[in-house]
Amino acid sequence: MGERELPGYLAVPGGAGPWPGVVIVFEALGNTGDMRAQADRFAANGYLAVLPDLYDGAPWVRCVTKAMREMRAGRGAAYDHIEAARSWLAGRDDCTGDVGVCGFCMGGGFALVAAAKYDFKAAAVNYGMLPRRPEEALRGACPVVASYGAADPSLRGAAGKLERALAGSGAAHDVKEYPGTGHSFMTESALPGPLGPVAKIAFGMGRGRENAPDGWNRIFAFFDGHLKKSTM
Repeated sequence: MGERELPGYLAVPGGAGPWPGVVIVFEALGNTGDMRAQADRFAANGYLAVLPDLYDGAPWVRCVTKAMREMRAGRGAAYDHIEAARSWLAGRDDCTGDVGVCGFCMGGGFALVAAAKYDFKAAAVNYGMLPRRPEEALRGACPVVASYGAADPSLRGAAGKLERALAGSGAAHDVKEYPGTGHSFMTESALPGPLGPVAKIAFGMGRGRENAPDGWNRIFAFFDGHLKKSTM
């Protein structure tokens, strides 16, 4: 992507394009099989999906601290990679040029900032950390669909704050907080070794996965309305 090759995973829908695109921003564990499965999920629903490897092939344990720092700062190489992926997708012959962004966990925080920072047409934010001064950071944001768990101690109150910030920005939005639901309920990610039990306490992981189908239905309904409308 761009002048320098950035590793990534591309999922292409079946049939004839062009299709709208989606940049998927992975969670803290990085370019896992579960994250690639989410790219495949988007392709199965008619989206050209790319999962850029923001860790550039390095192990997640070496990269996650730097990535989290960049996510909170709202700038850095990870954001450059996200924009490069958007531009690369939009310029492909098999893409309509309309591109959305979808992020999970750490990636949700990146996706939220990118919703206002770059020319995305829609953003899906799944339990993403809010930027500092969200009202200011989200000014001019594209339409946002967001999902949070009420039993996620790490993001207590985030859904309400995001709802207020997006309402103030005038961006179309669908923000939902699911009762009895923890972090990472939209995917099947599992933390390695002793981190698993810790995550259950700190993030409520493993709770509320029965709400994942509703979360995905909301994402695709929202993206279909904002990314596929120009091709219908």
